[in-house]
Amino acid sequence: MSVLLIGGSPAPTSSGARLLHHIGERLASHGHQCSRLQVRDLPAGALLHADFADPAIVRALALVAAADAVVVATPVYKAAYSGILKAFLDLLPQDGLEGKLVLPIATGGSQSHMLALDYALRPVLASLSARFILPSIYTTSDQLRWHAEHGLSLDEAIAVRVARGVEQLSSELFSLALRRPASLTPQPALA
Repeated sequence: MSVLLIGGSPAPTSSGARLLHHIGERLASHGHQCSRLQVRDLPAGALLHADFADPAIVRALALVAAADAVVVATPVYKAAYSGILKAFLDLLPQDGLEGKLVLPIATGGSQSHMLALDYALRPVLASLSARFILPSIYTTSDQLRWHAEHGLSLDEAIAVRVARGVEQLSSELFSLALRRPASLTPQPALA
């Protein structure tokens, strides 16, 4: 099953991007095919002006359409998800997440922004017709430590939540694959 990892941070290196990468690695170890989309890499003009003819926008929207599941990562600013992520989500059609499983994750400076996922991002994801939105994972930057030599380490409580989120998403994807009619299941190419 395919998973699209959408990074909604405007910063090239961020704790959220590292967490998204970590989650992608965990999903890949469960046998899922992961692809990545960093919204900040899309052409700013095309993103802000909703240029649906721009080749990069066309490719990004095709990635979303092709995915069985989407992991959406964002920093939280002023109790809301990032503006760059909002600009991208606005490009999706009204049913742009139809049939998809969605795992929202966010990072913020303090626990006081924890509910931004449930009160700001979750309603937008639901309005895009997501099949199922898994419980959100929120973490502060202090709960994620980056070591140049060892990579990302998670506080124990966050590690448990991430493991639970990855396991639930993986389980739901396998369940979805079993329920999918054979005509919709990708068939291997014949030699």
